[in-house]
Amino acid sequence: MLQESVADVILKDPDVESVASSIGSDGTNPTMNSGRLSISLKERSQRGSNAERIMARLKDQLAKVPSIECHLQSVQDLQIDSRASRTQFQYTLEDADPAELAEWAEKMTKKLAVLPELTDVASDQQTSGLGMAITIDRDTASRLGVSPQALDDTLYDAFGQRQISTIFTQLNLYRVVLEVKPEFRADANALSRLYVRSDSGAPVPLSTLVRFEEKPAPLVVNHQGQFPAVTISYNVAEGSSLGAAVDAIRAVERDIGLPPSVHVDFAGAARAFGESLASEPVLILAALITVYIVLGVLYESYIHPITILSTLPSAGVGALLALILTKNEFSIIALIGIILLIGIVKKNAIMMIDFALEAERDEKKTPQEAIHQACLLRFRPIMMTTLAALLGAVPLRSRHRDRAQSYDAPSAFPSSEVS
Repeated sequence: MLQESVADVILKDPDVESVASSIGSDGTNPTMNSGRLSISLKERSQRGSNAERIMARLKDQLAKVPSIECHLQSVQDLQIDSRASRTQFQYTLEDADPAELAEWAEKMTKKLAVLPELTDVASDQQTSGLGMAITIDRDTASRLGVSPQALDDTLYDAFGQRQISTIFTQLNLYRVVLEVKPEFRADANALSRLYVRSDSGAPVPLSTLVRFEEKPAPLVVNHQGQFPAVTISYNVAEGSSLGAAVDAIRAVERDIGLPPSVHVDFAGAARAFGESLASEPVLILAALITVYIVLGVLYESYIHPITILSTLPSAGVGALLALILTKNEFSIIALIGIILLIGIVKKNAIMMIDFALEAERDEKKTPQEAIHQACLLRFRPIMMTTLAALLGAVPLRSRHRDRAQSYDAPSAFPSSEVS
C-alpha cells in the first residue's frame, strides 16, 4: 500500500519513535482515498532536532514517494481549530453554486501556492472523481407509460439500499435491504441491465428511457453551514509571520477579482488571530483605564497609579527583545508569558509603593529616601516571588514529547480505482 510506504519512510528517521496509521472514511477523512498518520517522536533529550526541523526533513524524503502526497502538521500546545486539516492554518471559500466555487477555489489555491509567505498549501477540494449523469427522455417515457417516479424508484431499489422489512427473532432483529447483487453493479453497464415497469405492468429497458453520460464529479462536497465550501490550508513559511501571511492572502483576494457570490474568510487559528488583532488595541486601552481607576481608588491619588503603570512598557519591551535574541516567534505561549511578566512587574511596583508611602507617613522620610529604603527592604520578597513564578513553570521531570501529525492527500490514482 502507498500509505505503508509513507510509514516506512517516516520510521527510518532516527528521531521518530512510532507511527500509527489509519486509512479510509471516518470522522476525520471524508473519502476512502485519504489516510492519517500520527507520528510520535522520541523524548527531547534523545533526539537532536525539534518538531519543525524533523518535519522539514521528512517533507523532502516523502516527496520522493510516488503516487501519493503527504502533508505534515505539528500538534500545537493550544488547539484553537475545530476541524482537522492537512496543514496548520485554514482559509475557506463559500458559494451557493458548486461549479463556480470549484473554479475559483482552484484559482485561489494556485495563487496562494506561489506566495513566499506561505508553504505547504493544500486544498480539500477533490474533483477527480467520475459520475454518471442520467437524462430522462420524457417523450419516450410518456409514450411507453413510464413515470419519472417509477424511474427514480427503480434506481433507488437497485443502488439505494432501500430497507423493505424487518425480521424480528427472540434475540435480535434483522433489517431486510433491497439492492442488486454486487457483481451486477460493479460498472456503468449495470444501468443497461435494469428494467422499469410501465403503467401497464410491462417491463421496459432503462436504456431506452434515459441517456447516460460519464463526467468528472467531486468525491465529496464539503459544507460550512448551509453552503458548499472549500478549505485551503497552509503553513507559514520560515522567516515569515502569520500577520504577513494574512496580508498576502488579502492582497490576492483584491487582485484576483473574486465574484461577490464567493464569500471568503479565515478559519481556526488564523480567524482567531484576525479577531484578536481587531479588538486588541481597545482591550489594552480598557485594561489600562481599569487598572488606573482601581489603583487610584486604592491609593487615593492621581499620581501613584501612573508611577506603577510606568513600569509596564519597559517590561513588555524587554520581553520582546528576549524573544528576538533567542529567535523565538511571538506565539500564544509567548503572549501568555508576557502577560505573566507584566503582572509580576506591576506586583513588584505595588509592593515598593506601599512601603514607600508608609515610610513617608510614619517615619517622615522624603520620597527619595522612602523609595530607596523600599527598594532595599522589598528586594528579597520581590526576588522570592519572581523566582517562584519562574520555577513554577519548570516541570519536576520533563517527559513532554513533541508530536507531529501527517495528513495524506488523495493519491495520484484515478478516483474510480481508489474510491
